[in-house]
Amino acid sequence: MKALALFLLAVSAEAPPAPPAATPTVEEARAFFDQVNRDLRRLWVARDRAGWVNENFLTDDTDALAADGEAATAAYMAKAIPASRRFAGLRLPPDLARMFYLLSISQTIPAPDDPAKRDELAGIESWLQSSYGKGKYCPKRLAGKCLDLDELSDILSKSRNWDALSDAWVGWHEIAKPMRAKYARYVTLANEGARELGFPDVGALWRSGYDMSPTAFEADEERLWGQVRPLYEALHCYVRAKLHEKYGAHVPADGPIPVPALGNMWGQEWTDIYDLVAPYPDEPSLDVSRQLVDQHVAPKRMVEMAEGFFTSLGFPPLPKTFWDRSLFTRPRDREVVCHASAWDVQWNGDLRIKVCIEPTEDDLVTLHHELGHDFYFQSYDTLPILFQQGANDGFHEGIGDTIALSVTPDYLRRIGLLPRVSESEKARLDALMKRALFKVAFLPFGLLVDEWRWSVFSGKVDPAHYNRAWWELKEKLQGEAPPIPRDEADFDPGAKYHVASSTPYARYFLAAIYQFQFHRALCQAAGYSGPLDRCSIYGSKAAGRKLRAMLSLGASQPWPDAMQVLTGQRRADASAILDYFAPLKKWLDEQNRGRQCGW
Repeated sequence: MKALALFLLAVSAEAPPAPPAATPTVEEARAFFDQVNRDLRRLWVARDRAGWVNENFLTDDTDALAADGEAATAAYMAKAIPASRRFAGLRLPPDLARMFYLLSISQTIPAPDDPAKRDELAGIESWLQSSYGKGKYCPKRLAGKCLDLDELSDILSKSRNWDALSDAWVGWHEIAKPMRAKYARYVTLANEGARELGFPDVGALWRSGYDMSPTAFEADEERLWGQVRPLYEALHCYVRAKLHEKYGAHVPADGPIPVPALGNMWGQEWTDIYDLVAPYPDEPSLDVSRQLVDQHVAPKRMVEMAEGFFTSLGFPPLPKTFWDRSLFTRPRDREVVCHASAWDVQWNGDLRIKVCIEPTEDDLVTLHHELGHDFYFQSYDTLPILFQQGANDGFHEGIGDTIALSVTPDYLRRIGLLPRVSESEKARLDALMKRALFKVAFLPFGLLVDEWRWSVFSGKVDPAHYNRAWWELKEKLQGEAPPIPRDEADFDPGAKYHVASSTPYARYFLAAIYQFQFHRALCQAAGYSGPLDRCSIYGSKAAGRKLRAMLSLGASQPWPDAMQVLTGQRRADASAILDYFAPLKKWLDEQNRGRQCGW
């Protein structure tokens, strides 16, 4: 640990080349950014190696290593970003102008210049993430046995006993209570760092990462939400009625839905209550999970299936090191962060995933998503490191989900996971409902997490009202409520991984929109002309070429340019998701006739 700390200190101490006092030149700017790219490669590789070890071996020592990596990066950025401003008024070539912009927004959680505060912030970040990863609920009824998030989530997804559902939900949210005070300090320190970089607060910094002003970005999100909200409200109305039939007074006939009834710890997706809301429950089930179990499909084989989708499009196979270094199953001998993630640890094709795989359809789809990240990494790994990211962060999340949209019943039949596929309209509506419970149900949650954080960072919500603000937003956007009263002794936002891990969340809302826009364009490239919900681009080299053309740009161009390469459009457009679910929306409207919708 001492050796790594000394290395990180040495690298972070390397300030970017100090420009002379005279008027700056383009040549000096190029030398500056060449040095920054070299330094960031060393820093980010060291940080991500420490992060990989930490998430796979959760101990106090690895927490410290991860904190050292974050602190070293923050120390360097605290010097590099202000130093880059010398070139602000210079007419730069497009590649340098793009690097200037990307460097200015590159710190997710900017640390203060003060070394003591910088180290304090890095320690809090590491502690929050580690606390989440180690979180367990130890119910008295189990006489000392503790349940981790996977086990508690399993109860929520499978149980239909209200008391068991509520207990599992409340138990997990207990793990976040100790985070509250540290989170308030984290907000103070991070905002100090943001102000030193010229942003009013961290939320404004995050909203600046989309090639538009923070205000314009908020307006664009609101425009997209306005397009899709009627579809969400129709789904909510129907689902609430079915849950009221099942749970009686525990789920009101009107008003918000208690989260545990939705089968998911955060109420962010509702796929696990499909059995309660299926349009035609007597239709033969598309039970891919049962097929995975009955066919004894091993975790590695599930990864190979997902890889096979990408190679069918013309992507090169994953390197041998991927198979040697990835984590596919939860270890029995140590604590790990099981939240699925994809990595290029050395930023040069060292591709990996970390997923605690179970033989379920959800995990098969997750693997297609995570490999989407890895094949994106693979497509741009020769670019300067400042360009080694998605066109914006929603693109990275959206690519894997785009591929997952091609995991259709026909695709599953072609790879041997379904014996046959029904072409009936009832089967189609069942499939659309199952996907809507995942994709449509998620949309307002994709807005919620960062809307709450933006209010916290800006000071609109103070620490005394963290929890109240969280639930007010959940009700406003999602129409969801807690199963029992909550107060300010609780810190329910911290029970969500992305809050504990400082991961911005607007990207997921954008991805939920982009993926259908990408899917429609790729289906057209593949020569498909049928209903959008039945299209799979599996095996289409033409679609693969179009996809790779966009991925290979990384962040070297503004995202509208990358969007245009794939779709021919220059702004996000939610019409594709409406087209995709149009048959289901018509059916939902018929079912909801006479019901009091909304909350």
